[in-house]
Amino acid sequence: MAEGQSGESLLFLTDEQLRQGIEAMFFAYRGFTADPDRILATMAYGRAHHRAIHFIARSPGTTVNNLLNILGVTKQSLNRVLRTLIEDGLVESRQGTTDRRERHLHLTEAGAALERKLSDAQRARMRAAYRAAGPEAVAGFRQVLEAMMDPEMRRKYHAIREAET
Repeated sequence: MAEGQSGESLLFLTDEQLRQGIEAMFFAYRGFTADPDRILATMAYGRAHHRAIHFIARSPGTTVNNLLNILGVTKQSLNRVLRTLIEDGLVESRQGTTDRRERHLHLTEAGAALERKLSDAQRARMRAAYRAAGPEAVAGFRQVLEAMMDPEMRRKYHAIREAET
């Protein structure tokens, strides 16, 4: 490994090394989203649909307000996405039992099948990358990603992870 790219010099990265990291993130994200994008394009869906499906699958029964909070999008844009997913039979919206104004979101069988297909493609890519990089790199990568999150987003991320355990 060339000097300046080893672990010892991480606190002294040059602008060029940072630019290379930024470009690597752009290209990695492009690869990470490529497989799901191809699947979604056949259905005239985009990444907003994918994100909604992903987080509804992660938290069945989540409310529209909670999903708004997680995704950080406007109510109008989320409603457009949800409307198409509901109309196409991938998501169902159920009225809350304690607060009838709340809408709780669940994937239908077709929605769960689509989510599995999308996630399987991304898991395969992540699994291959993690295997190639090794366990120390995986832990370091997760630390870097978390450090890049805004504090509020990091709290949401940790809350989601804690709810899973």
